[in-house]
Amino acid sequence: MWETLLESWRSLLEPLHDPVTLAIPAFVIFLGIEWFAARALEDHPSDADGRARPAQGGYRSADARTSVLLGLVSIATSTFWKVLALIGYSAIWVYLAPWHLSPTAWYTWVILLLGIDVLYYAYHRIAHRVRVIWATHQAHHSSEYFNFSTALRQKWNNSGEIIMWLPLPFLGIPPWMVFVGFSVSLVYQFFVHTERVGKLWRPVEFVFNTPSHHRVHHGSDAEYLDRNYAGILIVWDRMFGTFAAETHRPTYGLTTPVGTYNIWKLQTREYAAIARDWKASTSWRQRAGYVFGPPGWAPKAEVTSTESTAPSH
Repeated sequence: MWETLLESWRSLLEPLHDPVTLAIPAFVIFLGIEWFAARALEDHPSDADGRARPAQGGYRSADARTSVLLGLVSIATSTFWKVLALIGYSAIWVYLAPWHLSPTAWYTWVILLLGIDVLYYAYHRIAHRVRVIWATHQAHHSSEYFNFSTALRQKWNNSGEIIMWLPLPFLGIPPWMVFVGFSVSLVYQFFVHTERVGKLWRPVEFVFNTPSHHRVHHGSDAEYLDRNYAGILIVWDRMFGTFAAETHRPTYGLTTPVGTYNIWKLQTREYAAIARDWKASTSWRQRAGYVFGPPGWAPKAEVTSTESTAPSH
């Protein structure tokens, strides 16, 4: 167990072992190129509902700055969650896993990447359908722009993903590999946050998550809500009935515009809305519904709270 802990600690502390760290220069370069190509960055007009309708591929300095700040804080918070996960994963791998898979075997990496991807799909779908988990994720959907900076608008609470990865060390995958696998998924997903890439070759669109598919996921249009949860492979959405093709340019952001660039409010606003609904509840059934029901849930005789960012996004 101690060897596993030491190897996992090295993977967390050594930047060259983390694909996300290696990819940071590429993130900065691609973000800069896209931002420069946008040219018109500021003061896009808003509709009567207060929602921005930016030019395709557009940026706004305040929006991009907010996304970057959210991402920087998430680096620190995700490290905290990974340290907690490391302890649990190592114990599972040492004491509960029926076998230990070799990190030098090609099939271990195949199992890892497929496992990470299908578990990410499951977590992501749950995050859009269970309000208390949606509260951790909704900040990522709060931007009304869709560009590489949006990919950096990450959550600060990774507890749901940490729990979702538990089957991987139980299958015998070394804990440090779990972190590497999710980092690979995260790097891939950065590049699907853009309007500068249209639809790709049809076989690629059929198998992989692409910018076209992920634009749908970030749309607040009724026909796009709760679709395309994929990380790397879109086949999970096709298999489980959550796929939608891009038929028109999405309207990005939450169903109710957030109206703020305050990073603390963006991360905590849905928790605050849950607390308000909980306080106003008159029964334990209502309290459970407001916490564990889908975003936008309300007792049949009531109107959905206007403070919630629901439904979904």
